[in-house]
Amino acid sequence: MKQEKVIQLQNISKSFDGEKILNNINLYIRDKEFITLLGPSGCGKTTMLRLIAGFETPDEGTILFEGKPINDVPPYQRSVNTVFQKYALFPHLNVFENIAFGLRLKKLPEEQIRKQVKDMLALVNLKGFERRNVERLSGGQQQRVAIARALINHPKVLLLDEPLAALDLKLRKDMQVELKNMQKRTGITFIYVTHDQEEALSMSDTVMVIAEGEIQQIGTPTDIYNEPVNAFVADFIGESNILDGVMTADYKATFSGHTFDCVDSGFEKNEKVDIVVRPEDVDVVPCERGMLVGDVTGVTFKGVHYEIIVDIRGFKWMIQSTDYVAPGDHIGLSIDPDAIHVMKKSRFSNMFGDYSSFSDELEKLSDLSEEENE
Repeated sequence: MKQEKVIQLQNISKSFDGEKILNNINLYIRDKEFITLLGPSGCGKTTMLRLIAGFETPDEGTILFEGKPINDVPPYQRSVNTVFQKYALFPHLNVFENIAFGLRLKKLPEEQIRKQVKDMLALVNLKGFERRNVERLSGGQQQRVAIARALINHPKVLLLDEPLAALDLKLRKDMQVELKNMQKRTGITFIYVTHDQEEALSMSDTVMVIAEGEIQQIGTPTDIYNEPVNAFVADFIGESNILDGVMTADYKATFSGHTFDCVDSGFEKNEKVDIVVRPEDVDVVPCERGMLVGDVTGVTFKGVHYEIIVDIRGFKWMIQSTDYVAPGDHIGLSIDPDAIHVMKKSRFSNMFGDYSSFSDELEKLSDLSEEENE
């Protein structure tokens, strides 16, 4: 059965202080879909969410809800609720009254309110917490209350703006599973905003990657990961070795001084391209069997595998392997045809370097600076 389009954005643009945040966005979201808007800080994903919620108005374009324009419909008249990163619970109300708040505004009978709140407490795994002070709850419990309060009015669409960002890693992973289960059980469309690629890939039916106010790619998590359309998507989703290459013929790609068999075709003869090879798709072999050979410059144990940095003709590759090699070793690399993904050159070409500066410390520093900027 084909799902109907519940929300459509047609030619949407939005600027703040003369700076264009969203540029001619065209998108539709299906009923009962879990779609994630994924991108770095400042790419426009939260602005898109606020436009759908009605907290902002587009400068250009039309927003449709079930086929009807809603540009001028105020937030409280839209069948949409939002869960923010800061849960905005009412500190003077207990768990029960926080969840019941929207129903009391509608002046529903007390018996109906009690039943609906009880059902919501069961849905978010908070049975027995009715009288608890919300300020004495953990971050994960507070988030569940915020979600229950948003869901109890049975919105057609639930908007979630980085709701797991404040939680620790283990709780965040637990809540990812719970949120996906809630979405399946309620059948409500979830539109989820995050800059966390793992979160997007593990939870979503559809992922939309945004950069510089424009949609770069929309697809299933598998499509986005395995078939990135440009260097930005390849770099942002998972680890990637992104190299300059040439398509010498259909199914033949030359890079790193070697011509490889690949599964791509339809390029001009000798067209310059971007090549993506995922670290987990490279096999470490003896030098005499290697399509490429290089020197190991760094090895990090990651529990399940080793992360190996290999210098090949001055380009630092990342390889993920369960086989240990030592820094200084001279090794061969073998790459199967279906592990090579060929992309057209784009404005993002040559913006992403190799792994010469890669380290856990740099990752942590970038994470800290991102948190400070949010």
